[in-house]
Amino acid sequence: MPPGKRLFDIGLALLLLVPLGLVMAGVTVWLALTEGRPVLYGAERMRDPDHGFTLWKFRTMRPAAIDSGVSGGDKAARITPAGRILRRTRLDELPQLFNILKGDMSFVGPRPPLRRYVEACPETYAAVLRSRPGVTGLATLVFHRHEERLLAQCATPEETNRVYLRRCIPRKARLDLIYQRRQSLCLDLWILLRTLRGVVRRG
Repeated sequence: MPPGKRLFDIGLALLLLVPLGLVMAGVTVWLALTEGRPVLYGAERMRDPDHGFTLWKFRTMRPAAIDSGVSGGDKAARITPAGRILRRTRLDELPQLFNILKGDMSFVGPRPPLRRYVEACPETYAAVLRSRPGVTGLATLVFHRHEERLLAQCATPEETNRVYLRRCIPRKARLDLIYQRRQSLCLDLWILLRTLRGVVRRG
């Protein structure tokens, strides 16, 4: 990661921690009262093809003994009422500010993948994960809504994984590599502003 990008991430994360820390405290109390514990959900994601880290979110689903991969229609029944609101507004991702400060993530970059997908598509992620994973990115901005529609039609974990591998990963990777070639502070700011505008509209 370029030093300037890392300094931008640290500065923006520290700036946002003051107002968003209050929001996170409110969400924590709300979830504890309405959904119970645990409030946070931690799962392994890949920073690069060889190193994983724990990505933190506010919990939006009822716990399950086995997690079958990305979320599709097969997991829709597990999403809690509060979780639907958090997902729509992307407030569930606020704890990733701490992932950014730790250096596991950036504000802008490819979404960090599960280990199982990195192992299934090693050449793709060897290229994509040359960029530090991000909370949002060009692929998130352009493809996220379409990905949601594709995966929402899947009725089983096997179908969800098949659609994600065949129809989502290749398209997202192409967009992530376009970002990688053209990455700049101006592009990062544009992606962040477009993401914020989309969140406000959906909220």
